[in-house]
Amino acid sequence: MIPLTLKDRKLLEEKGISPDFFYQQLQTFRKGISHTILDRPCKIDDGIKQFSHTDLEHYAYLFKQAMASGRITKFVPAAGAASRMFKTLLTTFEQNHLEQGAQILSNNLSSRSKDIEGMELFFHKLESFAFFADLKAKLADQGIQNPEKTYPKNWRAILKTLLFPSGLNYANLPKGILPFHQYADHIRTPIEEHIREGCAYTIDSSETVRIHFAISQEHEQLIQEHITQVLKRIQSSNINFDITLSYQPSYTDTIAVDLDNHPIRNSSGELIFRPGGHGALLENLCNLQGDIVFIKNIDNVVPECLADQHNFHKTALAGYLVTIQQQLFTYLEKLSLKYLQENQLSEIFEFAQRILGISTPSNTKAQSPELQQQFLFKRLNRPLRVCGLVPNISQPGGGPFWVRQSDGSKALQIVEPTQFDNDSNEQQMIWRSGTHFNPVDIVCGVRNFRNKPFKLHDFANLKGGLISMKFHEGQNIRALELPGLWNEAMAYWNTVFIEVPPSTFNPVKTVFDLLHK
Repeated sequence: MIPLTLKDRKLLEEKGISPDFFYQQLQTFRKGISHTILDRPCKIDDGIKQFSHTDLEHYAYLFKQAMASGRITKFVPAAGAASRMFKTLLTTFEQNHLEQGAQILSNNLSSRSKDIEGMELFFHKLESFAFFADLKAKLADQGIQNPEKTYPKNWRAILKTLLFPSGLNYANLPKGILPFHQYADHIRTPIEEHIREGCAYTIDSSETVRIHFAISQEHEQLIQEHITQVLKRIQSSNINFDITLSYQPSYTDTIAVDLDNHPIRNSSGELIFRPGGHGALLENLCNLQGDIVFIKNIDNVVPECLADQHNFHKTALAGYLVTIQQQLFTYLEKLSLKYLQENQLSEIFEFAQRILGISTPSNTKAQSPELQQQFLFKRLNRPLRVCGLVPNISQPGGGPFWVRQSDGSKALQIVEPTQFDNDSNEQQMIWRSGTHFNPVDIVCGVRNFRNKPFKLHDFANLKGGLISMKFHEGQNIRALELPGLWNEAMAYWNTVFIEVPPSTFNPVKTVFDLLHK
């Protein structure tokens, strides 16, 4: 065991990290993280439900009662900076891939790198971006006119003005405050689109809209000022906006180690910690103390012309959650009060399997009715999530699978490609046969049948996570990410998968995604 110095212990105390948790992290590096074992992909009628438009309308209608009663909050992970969004532009600028002058347009397309193809698209469509007016004004201050036409000779100045602190500084800003959508008389950022969208499905009978953004602490003032500006533009005398912010608590940071799994230190001898990834947001979700919570990423927003269909499917997912929850709570009330008859237990077992996809261990039905009832109560009394899934698209990320549990049962999970054994041909075949993708379109029920908040950590696979290679101050290091928020952090939730149309998924991972219709 590596001894902690007084300086180390003081740092841990300041961050709120116990020495035990510190050593647990070191053990994780040394032992590694166990793979998730895929059994088969979820498909329609085998883990994924598919509803008719009439059914969806029915569930959307049922949702309105829950919305009116003030049960709804929207939770938006919004900590990401925009640097990844502009990666191609940054790489091109820093490595000087493009040549001065019109030569970049005359090369044979098939012989050019994808970066250069992307750059041509970017400049050809420069006027189409919502940020074009701001960029044009900044360039005019430098004496550069008509950048959409003069980019062959001014491309470096254009990129520098767009990306760096001497100009608009977009590469260093939070993605949530960048111009995404152009309207007739204004532009909208992801934060503004999320707020407007929230008005459609979180507003209650007192005209209150509840939205929570989980942000980076360094951007708190910038985002708060931006939200104030947005609300001035859309503020209605009839709507009360309850918009709150939080950031990843320091006690969710994780230790960094060298290739021999020894903690690394900075030039002052202090231990180096890194953010724990989006799995750290489980803390923010717990602290929110919500009831029914929508989770949706900051960059997945649609312009107003597409909002009706988008919001319809979100309310339908939530209406289905409310429907299941009502039946669950009825069963849990019965299971908690008295011993049930065999036919009543059979009814609840059938509901658990048909609606929630709960696979019962083989020995459970051979047990006494009392033990069966205890099993059902423990298995049903969990947080509930309803996840919208889209048919597979060319996006990196996770998907829905049946996974094998240690007791021999199967469970519905969202699995990332880093979780399973990529060296196994069998697991690779199962992964490649997946039919659906997780767009992070999730509705959560995070209170129990007595209306008390669940302790969400009790339902996370805390042994999960991800160990990745990073580069820090000239050396390779190993970094630990906590179990992903919608992956292993929700491993032991009750889960329902429902197919939604691809039009509900509109991520902006790169600047080029802003050009999609």
